[in-house]
Amino acid sequence: MDDDDSNSDSNISEIVPRYPISRRPRILLGTCGCIDASKFGLLCQCFSTWANVGVVFTDSSVPFVNAETIPNLVVGGQTSVEYLEWADVMVIAPLSANTLAKIAGGLSDNLLTEIVRSWDRNKPFYVAPAMDPLMWNNPLTERQRQKCVDELGINVIAPSEMGQMAEPSEISYTVKLSNDECWDYPYC
Repeated sequence: MDDDDSNSDSNISEIVPRYPISRRPRILLGTCGCIDASKFGLLCQCFSTWANVGVVFTDSSVPFVNAETIPNLVVGGQTSVEYLEWADVMVIAPLSANTLAKIAGGLSDNLLTEIVRSWDRNKPFYVAPAMDPLMWNNPLTERQRQKCVDELGINVIAPSEMGQMAEPSEISYTVKLSNDECWDYPYC
């Protein structure tokens, strides 16, 4: 797979930094229930090398996530308001087709989707989907994805051709690189 094909469903190149901060960035990482949620600990480790990390899980992701792999540097909140006030950037990885549909439809039936529904559109928001290629290319999924991009300003880090979530290091690097101009901090 060449680089052009891997980013054909991505809108990352359109990102424009929105605000400067002079401390370590605060990244809120969310995860949904699918096999790629098993990479969530590694994702937290990748982000924690250059940012403060907060986490939020859906109930369906809990069986896939090994809590022992999540660094001690991670902070958690109790309410959506605490997360919303704390976070500079939101990343959902992996994003399931079910949660994509909820976001596109404006549903907020769990803490993660409640945070998404209230997210400040002036702050960067990324998703790294993981879903079967047939599901990813389904016209309904394409419309939901486009709605999230166009109406909510969500940046999509496309899955592999086989439907796996992008690698945790790639997700971390993409978020860091896309926002480097607005983060004025000496930590990296």
